[in-house]
Amino acid sequence: MIKQPIDVIVIGAGIIGAACAEALAARGLRVTVIEQETVGSGATAAGMGHLVVMDDNAAELALSAYSLRLWKELVGDHPQRHEYSRCGTIWVAADEDELAAAALKAATLSAHGLACELLDAAALYAREPQLRPGLAGGLLVRGDGLVYPPKSARILLERALRDGALLVRERVRAIEDHGVLLDDGSRLQATHVVLAAGAASGALLPELPLQAKKGHVIITDRYPGFVQHQLVELGYIKSAHAAHGDSVAFNVQPRPTGQILIGSSRQFDTTDLAVEPAMMTRMLRHAIGYVPALAELNVLRCWAGLRAATPDGLPLIGPCAARRGLWLATGHEGLGITTSLATAQLLTAQIFKENAAISQLPYLPGRFQHLLAAPAGIEDDVPLTRPLPFSAMPPTANALADGRASPP
Repeated sequence: MIKQPIDVIVIGAGIIGAACAEALAARGLRVTVIEQETVGSGATAAGMGHLVVMDDNAAELALSAYSLRLWKELVGDHPQRHEYSRCGTIWVAADEDELAAAALKAATLSAHGLACELLDAAALYAREPQLRPGLAGGLLVRGDGLVYPPKSARILLERALRDGALLVRERVRAIEDHGVLLDDGSRLQATHVVLAAGAASGALLPELPLQAKKGHVIITDRYPGFVQHQLVELGYIKSAHAAHGDSVAFNVQPRPTGQILIGSSRQFDTTDLAVEPAMMTRMLRHAIGYVPALAELNVLRCWAGLRAATPDGLPLIGPCAARRGLWLATGHEGLGITTSLATAQLLTAQIFKENAAISQLPYLPGRFQHLLAAPAGIEDDVPLTRPLPFSAMPPTANALADGRASPP
């Protein structure tokens, strides 16, 4: 058992927990990370790794834009370590109404100094000829990128360990005042406890305003150059922030390996991580409606994960009155990879009672009254994949979408 005093216990070694541990250890705090599964598991392993500026509201834009700046600094001159690619995002407009929405989005991003370009139909097809005919255009956001999230989580945690952090492989049974009770019956005490367990946070603190949203992801065989950018339909935002009902949205990503990731889906009222053929079929058919040639690609595997969502769509970053010494870094929904680094910096600033690079107010847990707490100085999973069964001919996306094959 740990003998030295602990300044901070971080519960969870996904991308959020690893980022928080790295930032806090870098400031000289004695950090202990508790993780029962593989580092970078859970939603981190299940996510697509899209680093994207989102502007559904001002707070979301501020947090995601700030975090993308931090990601570019972290990646630096060694993008291959994170499997980073600055591929950019094209928000695809299906008709003139969506193209008008793309123009509004462009104006918002440009006003915040973010490079983007409105594309007419000809410019869209020049960049992405695999898209189906008849689309109106789109918006290219150049600074967006992607990483391989489990690898980035491991890199961040390794940096924390080099700065003196410790990793404990154990399950947290309960959060206590200034400490935790572990499954083996032992207790750890610390000045601060940071809950960064994603969708599992609610099991430790049922009073948290969190809802699990299940999502499916599909990965294909290697098809280098099939698409060049992350492709997302403009209707994705409506799907991402839905509070009820199952939904799918077109979201396709070119991996540096040449493989294609296909998403996305959202389901409520379930925490079962089993792949659901009906939902996957719906998601694939929708994606094929935008990129018909996807139907002929070989699918290697598919998996599901759980996003932790709050009622207002913004994460919980800051102090929590449920326990003394408790801080939250959870509830990021589908933006956990993107906003992990900014979350870590905001939390660190709060613990040190410093001003942060952006306003911390929109993300404080105290906006939900029963979690109210504001210290002085603050502004007023094991990767969820299954190995591909040995087969000389994996199913095509078309076969899966038509129900002629089972998910691998």
